[in-house]
Amino acid sequence: MESLMRSTLLFLSRNKWANRAAKKYGLRLGASRFVAGVELEEALDSVRRLNAQGIAATLDHLGEFISTPEEAKEATSYCLSTLDAIHEAKVESHLSLKLTQLGLDLSRELCLANMRSILSRARQYGNFVRIDMEDYSHNQPALDLFRQLREEFGPNVIGIVIQAYLYKSRADIEKLKPLAPNLRLVKGAYKERPAVAFPKKEDVDRNFIAIIERHMLNGHYTAVATHDEAIIRHVKKFTARRGIPKTRFEFQMLYGISVRQQQQLAAEGYKMRVYVPFGRDWYGYFMRRLAERPANVGFVVKSMFRK
Repeated sequence: MESLMRSTLLFLSRNKWANRAAKKYGLRLGASRFVAGVELEEALDSVRRLNAQGIAATLDHLGEFISTPEEAKEATSYCLSTLDAIHEAKVESHLSLKLTQLGLDLSRELCLANMRSILSRARQYGNFVRIDMEDYSHNQPALDLFRQLREEFGPNVIGIVIQAYLYKSRADIEKLKPLAPNLRLVKGAYKERPAVAFPKKEDVDRNFIAIIERHMLNGHYTAVATHDEAIIRHVKKFTARRGIPKTRFEFQMLYGISVRQQQQLAAEGYKMRVYVPFGRDWYGYFMRRLAERPANVGFVVKSMFRK
């Protein structure tokens, strides 16, 4: 039953009609638990609160279903404005983005030009931009574009995500090794075919640990993005045993989830970064969070009745 609900939620996350309908409700469907707000200033307030607790952030202006170059340019402009706002507010936050939002499905050259504009601004401010990984069809195009931009802008401006549920991820890490990449390692949140992704959770978990260890042993900065307490305990023990300093890695979690655990890790002296999404186009992100843990659907239903 849980598997059916997860599949249904992932299907709905890609449904354009449902996306349009959800916007009429704003964040009233319980999405405010996972989304920091609609406007940038709301998100910055959330970042300030996190920073006050010793927790860093990465801001992501949510956007999906880009269909025109004009929309891609608008998304690029918002990314630039977000970098400006981070700089002006003097908060500790990176920027995360999706390449499809910047026009990857329309034209690789359009997306590349938009990314160059964003990375130039980030480099000007001494900030950092993370490319979020999307579904399997966009995986290799994203890696190829990352490789080109990493060679142009260096290691301190751009990073990317590697998903543990894909069979190819171990090989991808080794292929990227010469670039000394800054990688965010995640389990993965999209519905993929068994031909390209591990269908069983225990296999995903095993591969997740394997790619974390491999990337760390390669000597490159690692962002371990997980709420899985067993994985976090393993990383703590592994890094201590191998003498890997806390300056070489960080933990990352999602806004609104495992808040006490975030605070505890920060108190223990680990770098803790929270992914802070915001914007009007929150629906797809919200549905994927529900799909990761269908029990959250009950929370949403209760929120609707309270409203």
